[in-house]
Amino acid sequence: MEITTIKKEAEEKMQMTIEFLDETFSRIRAGRANSHILDGIRVEYYGSLVPLSNVATVSTPDAKTIMVQPWEKAMLKVVEKAIQDSDVGITPENNGEVIRLGIPPLTEERRKQLVKQTKQETEEAKISIRNARREGIDEIKKAVKEGLAEDMGKDGEGELQKLHDKYIKKVDEMFVEKEKEILTV
Repeated sequence: MEITTIKKEAEEKMQMTIEFLDETFSRIRAGRANSHILDGIRVEYYGSLVPLSNVATVSTPDAKTIMVQPWEKAMLKVVEKAIQDSDVGITPENNGEVIRLGIPPLTEERRKQLVKQTKQETEEAKISIRNARREGIDEIKKAVKEGLAEDMGKDGEGELQKLHDKYIKKVDEMFVEKEKEILTV
């Protein structure tokens, strides 16, 4: 009974890591417009910092443009400044109604930087998955000391290793896919 609980907790942690990595990858731009690039931007709104999506509509009218339309005209300058100050690396164009972000084609050097960043995120996800496995194995060892049958403990460790392998493979597949997306001109 206890091993299934430990396994379930470890798998939940590994699944959360995959979801976090997927979200992180969606913020890494790969040459075409994606509104998720702006997800990390916070805007000053009535004295508090709020996500950009709380004060404006963000859309992608075509593959090379992101359009930000603040709900209040007074927010245009604030939103424009927040985008300029962010690490998005795109200069916003404000026409008094909406803010447009023209997605420039990626240079070879920028593509290599993005692949490097993607690889770093992938490594961090793998570390998180390994930690979940290690914590699960530690829990199983503790349970064996408290009287759980040793062969059940070994079986549990084997199952955790299989889970670990499955999620590491998934992370590697996600990296390959994102790398291909970034390097496709």
